[in-house]
Amino acid sequence: MMDAKIAQRPQFSAWIDSDKVGRKSSCSLQVPQKLREGSCRVLISAHLEPSRSSNRNKPISLEVPCSYREFPGAPRLQSGSFNSPFDEALILKNKSQEIEPYLSGRCIYLVGMMGSGKTTVGKILSQVLGYNFCDSDTLVEEDVGTSVADIFKLYGEGFFREKETEMLGGLSRMHRMVVSTGGGAVIRPVNWRHMRQGISVWLDVPLEALAQRIAAVGTHSRPLLHDESGDAYTKALKHLSNLLEERSKSYAFANARVSLEEIAAKLGYRDVSHISPTAIAIEALEQIEGFLSEEDGMAFGTL
Repeated sequence: MMDAKIAQRPQFSAWIDSDKVGRKSSCSLQVPQKLREGSCRVLISAHLEPSRSSNRNKPISLEVPCSYREFPGAPRLQSGSFNSPFDEALILKNKSQEIEPYLSGRCIYLVGMMGSGKTTVGKILSQVLGYNFCDSDTLVEEDVGTSVADIFKLYGEGFFREKETEMLGGLSRMHRMVVSTGGGAVIRPVNWRHMRQGISVWLDVPLEALAQRIAAVGTHSRPLLHDESGDAYTKALKHLSNLLEERSKSYAFANARVSLEEIAAKLGYRDVSHISPTAIAIEALEQIEGFLSEEDGMAFGTL
């Protein structure tokens, strides 16, 4: 009988024919071609029954490259297969190395509602891609000399939007940047003209999850919510619903969409709050890869 010890969580034991291996003094393992092109390694150790000329079991260790990509006919990964932070970090690194050469230095613009995690995910992406990171709201604050909340209060939303467009215009002439945009940046067509110089990614988070996040940290830094009445969650949910109704068609202009509900379904989670920022970053790279493939007909599986 064969005992398999896997160094990484992806389980490929279903591809090993133990009946063909169990009574032989040597072992051969059938591995799909695409798996041999991966970059992480799976360690499989097998203890085989002794042959007639041997009086003890012979341990055999095999190192098999593996990949996160799903292949036709392969067993689907079950919920929890990639819970380990180490596993997610390795998958993220491999995926970033796979697509980074095809980005050609283009900036990545993250769009989405307030509280969708654009800054957190953006910093992860910038690190693995070797890009710089910036937050367009922070650039406006540095230019004006005060917080976004104070800019809205002192000068009005129109002034802020003009400054936001000015910053995005400057960023559009740069390269190798991951940019976290303000939640309302998508409402001005001129901003899309700037962001079209790079690749835009919409972080699509359910409203209830957004409201919970914002309520947990307070609404004092969210000028569009600050004057609403009611408890923090109800106030956030009501206003976010109105904002999404106004902006959803604009968000859909993004080159790629990352749906947290779809990630949760794939991972078997009932609550999107269980999804790690690294898992979201992995999905963002997958969606960027899809956009690049459609744009240029690139076959990333052959890298």
